[in-house]
Amino acid sequence: MGNNYNYECPHPVAIPPAKPLIESIKSGIEETLFPDDPFRQFKNQPASRKLILGLQYFVPVLEWAPRYTFEFFKADLIAGITIASLAVPQGISYASLANLPPIIGLYSSFVPPLVYAMLGSSKDLAVGTVAVASLLIASMLGKEVNPNENPKLYLQLALTATFFAGIFQAALGFLRLGFIVDFLSHATIVGFMGGAATVVCLQQLKGIFGLVRFTHETDLVSIGQLKKGLNPPSVSELAFGSPHLMAAVKTGIITGVIALAEGVAVGRSFSMFKNYHIDGNKEMIAFGMMNIAGSCTSCYLTTGCKTAVSNIVMATAVMITLLFLTPLFHYTPLVVLSSIIIAAMLGLIDYEAAIGLWKVDKCDFIVCISAYIGVVFGSVEIGLVIAVAISLLRMLMSVARPRTFLLGNIPNSMIYRSIDQYPIADNVPGVLILQIDAPVYFANANYLRERISRWIYEEEEKLKSTGGSSLQYVILDLSAVGSIDTSGISMLEEVKKNIDRRDLRLVLANPRSEVIKKLEKSKFMESIGREWIYLTVGEAVAACNFMLHTSKSNNPVTDTVEFDAHDNMKQWKDVNSAYRFILMEEAPGANGGDERPRSSSPKG
Repeated sequence: MGNNYNYECPHPVAIPPAKPLIESIKSGIEETLFPDDPFRQFKNQPASRKLILGLQYFVPVLEWAPRYTFEFFKADLIAGITIASLAVPQGISYASLANLPPIIGLYSSFVPPLVYAMLGSSKDLAVGTVAVASLLIASMLGKEVNPNENPKLYLQLALTATFFAGIFQAALGFLRLGFIVDFLSHATIVGFMGGAATVVCLQQLKGIFGLVRFTHETDLVSIGQLKKGLNPPSVSELAFGSPHLMAAVKTGIITGVIALAEGVAVGRSFSMFKNYHIDGNKEMIAFGMMNIAGSCTSCYLTTGCKTAVSNIVMATAVMITLLFLTPLFHYTPLVVLSSIIIAAMLGLIDYEAAIGLWKVDKCDFIVCISAYIGVVFGSVEIGLVIAVAISLLRMLMSVARPRTFLLGNIPNSMIYRSIDQYPIADNVPGVLILQIDAPVYFANANYLRERISRWIYEEEEKLKSTGGSSLQYVILDLSAVGSIDTSGISMLEEVKKNIDRRDLRLVLANPRSEVIKKLEKSKFMESIGREWIYLTVGEAVAACNFMLHTSKSNNPVTDTVEFDAHDNMKQWKDVNSAYRFILMEEAPGANGGDERPRSSSPKG
């Protein structure tokens, strides 16, 4: 075979150099709150340029306005007029759905789009009233105040809820806490939107069929006189001193989160389709500012819609409608408004997405259908709470009950993979190889200790029943363990004690940076012995195989080798390297059939 062999010394597991506390805290904040590195454009720029970039960052219109061309204007003009023809009756319909005066829906299609055009980062996202937020407002505020008995107070609470929704949305953006919205999973949104759309469609039966009696909750406000004129100021209408203030705050936060999830998701879908980037936190700031401004100008909650238009042109068209055309909508049949709502809602019942969830992930489907059933047969709040609770429970279960895998060797290679995924993988005689597939925290430390003990017990029982080689080594593959806390370290210490009582040896493979630092600081490395921590599973198995090989041979040097393995790291690596050399000499093509020489002479 000549020099065609793989001869490599085992690589030591490096301990990263310690960082100053301030630097560690700074790095942690940057990774948590600034994963997209929004300040990279300011690097190595003069002060004047930084000022311009800062203004463009917070007011995107200053960036794109100088590049705006007449060709863009022609397209925006046509699109704006087209969508305004729908936005006007839709605004009236959705305001009625929220149990608000119809004119409020028109007001909400004027000021918020102008604010978003100045501050938003999406080139294609339209802004207006949406059915789900309207339904939430009607459901949550309707429990506090009857909109028919006290319409003024109800309107004040709706404006106040919009104000707090804007405050909450803007705060999430400024504080870079947009990841909170991610707790509303895709499955939750699909089920919740579908359920809300079903409820809204059922509510429109009154308008479609001319029903006199349906339910108290589904009565729609009749169209009546729409006064001409632009949005009147409504700062004085914000009910900060109302005894129902907490209901308005709760409504604002919940509707604000739902509106953010819907608007940001729609904006991201447009940006992916047209290959440009939007900043989620900037979008939250834009949504928040437009709802704060809207609450002060007689508008209720607005968010992004699935229509690519120029918000400025649309707002201008709505302004013209408010000034001159509102009397024309006095005689709009109720059946028309109901039809508009139903047509919009049918698109929100995404049954194809639900079928896809069933095929791909049954748990996600359960979340989806639970949200749908909760909204349809309970209320929008119940559906939302059920869906979020199930999603959080699933997340907690994945943290508290991480998966562990039994690894085996892929034939003719030094690769070790899950035996469940690769049935052809072979067990290593006398060695149990386990992989932990999650960070180790206080929430899962006890479970992992018990699960590892169970793996060891089951392996020993299997070997006894089959008459195989007795278990000697337990290798923990920590390559998927990104972090560990003190409870996790205590768990490893208890696992080691349990393994020691069984006269076995614990070996660690590929501990990550944060993990090895904490193991070193906690003195666990001294407890297990640095010579029993390896960079790869392959090197750990080679070491264990060598010890098994030497223990089976009646060589008087055996005890010396084992003694040196505990007390002399360098000698142990030399011995391990020699054994790897023997293995490669005896197994041609052990690296997946590749017999090319890796090195013509021994390293180190």
